[in-house]
Amino acid sequence: MDYKFQINLGGIIDLLSNHIYSSPQIYVRELLQNGVDAILARRHVQPEHAGAIRIEVSGEGERGQPALVFEDDGIGLDEEEIHRFLATIGQTSKRGSLPAERTDYIGQFGIGLLSCFVVSDEIVVVTRSAKSESSPTIEWRGRADGTYSIKMLDEQVEPGTCVRLLCKAGSEQYFKPQAVRRMARHYGSLLPYPITLAPITLKTGGAATVRVNAEPPPWKQTFIDANDERKAYLDYGRETFEMEFFDYVPLRSRVGDVEGAAYVLPFSPSLATKKTHKVYLKNMLVSENAEGLLPDWAFFVKCVVNANDLRPTASRESFYEDERLNLTRAALGRSLREYLVELAREQPQRLQKLISLHYLSIKALAVDDDEFYQLFIDWLPFETSVGQMTLGEYKRQHQTLSYVPDLDQFRQIARVAASQSLVVINAGYVHDAELLSKHADVFPAVPVAVVDSTRLMHSFEFLTLDEQDAAADFVRFADGVLRPFNCAAEVRKFRPRELPALYNASSEVNFVRAVEQAREVSDTLWSGVLGNLAGGLHADAFASLCFNYDNPLVYKLSRMRDETLLRLSVQMLYVQSLLLSHRPLNVKEMSLLNDGLLGLLEWGVEVEGGWVQ
Repeated sequence: MDYKFQINLGGIIDLLSNHIYSSPQIYVRELLQNGVDAILARRHVQPEHAGAIRIEVSGEGERGQPALVFEDDGIGLDEEEIHRFLATIGQTSKRGSLPAERTDYIGQFGIGLLSCFVVSDEIVVVTRSAKSESSPTIEWRGRADGTYSIKMLDEQVEPGTCVRLLCKAGSEQYFKPQAVRRMARHYGSLLPYPITLAPITLKTGGAATVRVNAEPPPWKQTFIDANDERKAYLDYGRETFEMEFFDYVPLRSRVGDVEGAAYVLPFSPSLATKKTHKVYLKNMLVSENAEGLLPDWAFFVKCVVNANDLRPTASRESFYEDERLNLTRAALGRSLREYLVELAREQPQRLQKLISLHYLSIKALAVDDDEFYQLFIDWLPFETSVGQMTLGEYKRQHQTLSYVPDLDQFRQIARVAASQSLVVINAGYVHDAELLSKHADVFPAVPVAVVDSTRLMHSFEFLTLDEQDAAADFVRFADGVLRPFNCAAEVRKFRPRELPALYNASSEVNFVRAVEQAREVSDTLWSGVLGNLAGGLHADAFASLCFNYDNPLVYKLSRMRDETLLRLSVQMLYVQSLLLSHRPLNVKEMSLLNDGLLGLLEWGVEVEGGWVQ
């Protein structure tokens, strides 16, 4: 035997108010949506019909509560449609329309009218169908307990639908005239049919009917010249987002049938900031915090757009992630790209100012777009060992692009490189290494070199034969001190003279160090796993500590015969070189630092004879 599902309307209302819809004020949006769809349906039958929506708020309804009347002159409903659409949850007239017409409608799910139960215990609908002159006027009363009644009225009203709501306790704020006006404008400012609200109290003390959506957005207007257009767009952006913008970009996409504007932020936002935009669906507001509409690199703009051909979710507060949305996102990204290219060609000074604000976005785009890369790479700023400069400025002064892909490595070798007249680029920040490594592919005539401490050591001056003989014992001793730390000793001459030693490690050594440090903070199981991972590499993974023979301290150490002091000095120079390279110390190295400091203090006290038995 088959059974039908039972519907708990109270549970459905709770689901709508607390889980699907973000706020009770959504009921205004749902009424506007139904009104617009009804007008559109009538225009399919009567193309000359203009269409209008009227809202009226009264201080007291029939039971003393605030009341709201919402009227549209759309298609209306007959009795059969009332039973089928108003009283059946999930059923909607739009779903049964012809394919060519279905995409015109905003609503698709058949739950919109239920949102009124969030603010009212009863919904009264008075409607008359426009399909026949003999259609009767029908009153439908739906109650929050799940019951409804239908009554035929004697009066013959104009075709359309009138919805009456009585405020339930706790929802008074959503029935105040100014609040209703704000909500109607918030959701329906782009709707193509006039929306009027009465009564609204004027500053003079009287009351009047006001037009909610008086002026179309700038992308729906025609302008005499570019200055008027620019002013209209920026004024609209200021009113919409309540901030001044650096610039605007008209947006259009045939995929998704999208049009609107992107506004360039006057500040550089955090990369962690959510990229949210104000989005309308068929001129009805979907969300003020829509995500995913633009590519990830376009975090330097805020958008307000209207889409006619994207799929909304059931709450109509976001869009489905499907192929159409992906294509729309790509098309809007191209609009932003073309704007930047146009700036580069026509307004280079303005582009420089924009890049100073939003260079991260432009770098992200250049990574993925070769043509854009060619146009913009020389404009982009990079940090170098002699300060900030654009890549174009760097290339005019240096034949080879020399860069360090790691921030800590750059900090370690920047002084050494600068002292040898080698200007290196810090590519340790997001996108920089990708951009510089890509340069050889896009511009093969310009050499690109990755710089590390190993390459720098190749340029260090070797000692003379006499100097090698004088320093040989020191190198052997230092090598023995450093061997437990998988490090070998070398001696060269390099600048700056103030730097006594330079630590040099291959990627293999850095990996082993990272594994060993992870083992120190892991439990027994993971420590064993990590030990096996690094075990095969550990024996051959040696770093080097290059001592600077031109440094006065190293020169003295190379001739020192006090092994205790020499051991402490080598150990402390090793730890100092690690700290200068911004590498974290492991447990053995931390112990070495503590013991070395204490040892030097004890040696100093003994030498001065400042201790007392």
